[in-house]
Amino acid sequence: MGDEKLHKFLHDVSGVELPARFTYPMHYVPHELCKIAAREVMDYALSQEQWRDKLLAGKMLGVLVVKDRNEELGYLAAYSGNLAHNGNNPFFVPHIYNLLEPQGLFRTGEAEITEINHRIEELENSSKKKELEDLRHTTMLNQKIEVGTMTAAHEEAKARRDALRAAGNISTEQEQQLIKESQFQKAELRRLKQRHRMELEQIDQRMRDQESTVAHLKAQRKVMSEKLQRQLFELFVVRNARGESLDVATIFERRLHRLPPGGTGECCAPKLLQYAFLHNLKPVCMAEFWVGQSPQGEVRHHGHYYPACRSKCLPLMEFMLQGLDVESNPLITKPESDKLKIIYEDQWLIVVDKPAGMLTVPGKDEGAVSALEIVSGMLNAQCAMHNAQLPVPDSQSPISDFQSPIFVPRAEGAFEVHRLDQATSGLVVFAKTHEMQRLLRQQFEERKVSKTYIALLDGKLPTKEGIIDLPLRPDLNDRPRQIVDMENGKEAITKYRVLEYRGDKTLVEFTPLTGRTHQLRVHASHPLGLNCPITGDMLYGTASDRLYLHAMTLSFTHPITGEHMSFTSTTSNIYYDL
Repeated sequence: MGDEKLHKFLHDVSGVELPARFTYPMHYVPHELCKIAAREVMDYALSQEQWRDKLLAGKMLGVLVVKDRNEELGYLAAYSGNLAHNGNNPFFVPHIYNLLEPQGLFRTGEAEITEINHRIEELENSSKKKELEDLRHTTMLNQKIEVGTMTAAHEEAKARRDALRAAGNISTEQEQQLIKESQFQKAELRRLKQRHRMELEQIDQRMRDQESTVAHLKAQRKVMSEKLQRQLFELFVVRNARGESLDVATIFERRLHRLPPGGTGECCAPKLLQYAFLHNLKPVCMAEFWVGQSPQGEVRHHGHYYPACRSKCLPLMEFMLQGLDVESNPLITKPESDKLKIIYEDQWLIVVDKPAGMLTVPGKDEGAVSALEIVSGMLNAQCAMHNAQLPVPDSQSPISDFQSPIFVPRAEGAFEVHRLDQATSGLVVFAKTHEMQRLLRQQFEERKVSKTYIALLDGKLPTKEGIIDLPLRPDLNDRPRQIVDMENGKEAITKYRVLEYRGDKTLVEFTPLTGRTHQLRVHASHPLGLNCPITGDMLYGTASDRLYLHAMTLSFTHPITGEHMSFTSTTSNIYYDL
């Protein structure tokens, strides 16, 4: 093919049907051509001794299947960031801009910022700072002793004065003398405390002067860092399929009105597309996959495919993919209303069985219909007839009247109580009034609601049951992904029980004791959890036809009647009959 970066398939791919449209990089099932290319890239990369250890420590790789000018198929390969401190290895496409260039802007700017860091570190750890801190401590201790000594002497003098007065026979002149003595001692104590305050103020001013210098240096560092970051991102000029070019800083400013996060433009996807556009190669399909160990806190499995990150890559992809015929976002779906089964309904609430792929509540993606909107439509259609049969509540009625089983309110609409991930199917409860929403949410917050899920896991669990306790927090650079954070994460606890084994897969029952975002998905896939991703989990495992996670049972106390309500999904049998 005449290009060391463009590789011919080692395997025969003549019988593989080409995709009709290019990969939607934020949510996809890898095409067979990408799987073949990924295996070849992984085999090659792991055979290189100079890279092997670095790769096995954990690295994201990517492949882009392309056609050259002669319509021949091949593929490009890339890695995120750097590999073995090298930004340009012969087998992989180069960086969009090489930050590691010795005389480049990054190196020179980094050196200047490093010098400021050293000055800050010296000031913060200097002996002068320690001396001032010790001096302040010693001064306060000495002052306390002085004040204590004077106070004790004054108390003795006061006791003597009191004794003289109690004995009687004190002349007016003696009384005046005692009063003057008392006034002098009080003034003396005030003068001592004032002198102490001035001594401490002088020390504090010296400490503030030093802190001000550090603060000034930090402010200077921030300005320099932001300026350097902007200048660097202006050097990251990317192309799209139309032949248009824009720098990364401008792309982010136009879309998000801010600078890009650090590392933007260093991921596989923009590197691959940039090289293809610069060398007149036509993109066919793309995929990114993980090699090696999972990073601490995150979930990455060797050989599994992952979407491009949203914080760094999504704005770039929206520009770079212009001019390509790209697959539609698979998350934008318009499910039929009859797919939403009603399990239970009364005047106050409704329980439905949500299919996979349907949002629980409206999201950012235009065109995606949510369960909440469907339920609202159902209630609106019933509204005239339903409300005609219900007594009109007195707007002045106290809460106690509302809580009476006799009182039946008008349906005010459909209101969110809890959520399921779009990819998760199963039971969801909606409230029909704001007050019912508040009462049901309170039960969820107080952990008085019981839920069980069934899931099919990619792997065979060695233990039949147990508890997973891994705190979670959002991945701020790649929402909606969650990561395990032992220090700053929120408590997340899940009970699990194996239902049966199916070859190399395991059917389990999950009982979440807390309700964190993606809790079951992370607890299943994380190495410190079960280390077996849920089948079809695009974020934390391997894509499939769907995410095999189903909310099977839901139990709570009816806030109005006090009745214990327990529901079981009517579609749960399909997950047992996989």
